[in-house]
Amino acid sequence: MVMGASGSKLEKAFGDQFPEGERYFGLENFGNTCYCNSVLQALYFCVPFRDQLLEHCGQSKPVAEAEENLLTCLSELFSQINSQKKKTGVIAPKRFVQRVKKQNELFRSYMHQDAHEFLNFLLNELVDILEREAKAAKSNSGCETSPGKVVGNGSVSGLANGTHKEAVVTWVHKIFQGILTNETRCLRCETITARDETFLDLSLDIEQNSSITSCLRNFSSTETLNAEDKFFCDKCCSLQEAQKRMKIKSAPRILALHLKRFKYIEQLGRYKKLSYRVVFPLELKLCNTTDDAPGSEAEYSLFAVVVHVGSGPNHGHYVSLVKSHNHWLFFDDENVEIIDESIVQTFFGSTQEYSNNTDHGYILFYESLEQKS
Repeated sequence: MVMGASGSKLEKAFGDQFPEGERYFGLENFGNTCYCNSVLQALYFCVPFRDQLLEHCGQSKPVAEAEENLLTCLSELFSQINSQKKKTGVIAPKRFVQRVKKQNELFRSYMHQDAHEFLNFLLNELVDILEREAKAAKSNSGCETSPGKVVGNGSVSGLANGTHKEAVVTWVHKIFQGILTNETRCLRCETITARDETFLDLSLDIEQNSSITSCLRNFSSTETLNAEDKFFCDKCCSLQEAQKRMKIKSAPRILALHLKRFKYIEQLGRYKKLSYRVVFPLELKLCNTTDDAPGSEAEYSLFAVVVHVGSGPNHGHYVSLVKSHNHWLFFDDENVEIIDESIVQTFFGSTQEYSNNTDHGYILFYESLEQKS
């Protein structure tokens, strides 16, 4: 379903600079589905992701309702936007939203949902579908693989000393997956145990008046394991004090960073939103890669930000900022506006705890400059 809303206004704002073949469509809200709309806009303007989905849609046969899944619904939605005759307008992602609710009871209510949980669910679900398709295609030739499920900040086949089970590598993995190496050094015998973990996004603890670079540095800072947290060293055959740190061994093509703005406060007995000012640069150098990581000090460019608007975790709104063909755009459900690049920094957060500004960057999407070229 398509409507032509503020289309002409946006086209006028672009003037003769409207990108050839591009489409900018708002998404209708079906009652607190802004968490879904904001993530969909970020993913639509993640060009490698969009290209793969459109290719998948072009290759697949018309789907019977019984065979419908999240991948078919999402590729249909992206194809619908991409093939519009009009350059701008509004599309109702009704079928996709219905499928999300059917698939996961978490998103069935009209309550405020978490955009990061939705992104995690969506990417994992796409991975599962693509793995099933790959296994079905291979089963005829008798090749069996044993894929693992990827979670944000989590391990799939975290096997010690870099050994891996053969797993299906889908195009979602090729775009979003990176590898962390978890190094633990026994303080008695100095033996280092390395364990690899894959991730589709990184969740970062945040501090007041900080930056993404400092958050990444903290993510990889050395932690001492002692007292009840001692580490069992295989060489010493006993529990020992140790030092542990997490570093990026292989940086992904698209780096998705989730800022942990919702924190459980023991004294309050509930979650609280942290409105901390966290500077996220337009160009980012990864500082916490391992020494032997390919392309260490990888450089990234920001192309999308999912923003949480509101003072608390259980209510509010989500919007997204997107960079497309060197223009920044603001997507708020049905509404789409062109904005100046300088506006992006107004979403860093606030230096005061109580501020009128409640619009804060929540999920950041960076594209590798090396892999882009």
